[in-house]
Amino acid sequence: MIVRLNKFIAECGVASRRGADKLISDGKVKVNGAVVTKLGVEINDKSDVVSVDGVVLKQAERKVYLMMNKPKGCVCTAQDEDKNRKTVYDYLETDVRVFSVGRLDYDSEGLLLFTNDGELANYLTHPSHEIPKTYVVKVEGEVPENDLALLRKGVTLDGVKTKRAKIKFKETEQGGKIFKYEMTIFEGKNRQIRRMFEAVGKNVVFLKRVAIGDLRLGGLGRGKTRYLSDFEVEYLKNL
Repeated sequence: MIVRLNKFIAECGVASRRGADKLISDGKVKVNGAVVTKLGVEINDKSDVVSVDGVVLKQAERKVYLMMNKPKGCVCTAQDEDKNRKTVYDYLETDVRVFSVGRLDYDSEGLLLFTNDGELANYLTHPSHEIPKTYVVKVEGEVPENDLALLRKGVTLDGVKTKRAKIKFKETEQGGKIFKYEMTIFEGKNRQIRRMFEAVGKNVVFLKRVAIGDLRLGGLGRGKTRYLSDFEVEYLKNL
């Protein structure tokens, strides 16, 4: 069957479609031994031989879906060549090749999904779908109500206004020095929540993703993973 190269790579469980496009642009993909850097190329998934970083791809036979409680102090890439830090794959408990659905930064923790289902990963991460993601955020000092209103309406980051957000106060800690909020955003810009609070003069000291839609982290231990149930997978596909 004739399919787009990025779709084939996603179906093999290497990356989402957007991640596959980057692999192609970076010159890491070969088709029948020739490097392909042009996006939008189509292949025959039965006869063409596709490789990424020298590894020949085969379409994944079994789709798997996992949830991790990502600990603070690790990156979401497969390797950290520059600083040799721990990665989420050091904690991953599966023998199937999967990739993370989106990312959490080095200092953040919480719910992170993994799969080899490129279609679902693309759906959950595409900005147009506005998938809600909920976080526990702790900052130094109270955020004034006018700044909370600004965060809800959107602040400008890199010249672009963020989409609407939900935020509510939960409690104080450390004798009133730390204020805890619950925040839901509908997009996933790089370090978005930290930068949004920085825009109103506040420093985030703790950030944890606790839900994607109604799929919650629950009591999963830090650094632990579990497989999603069929019901949870179906929920995500219809989110």
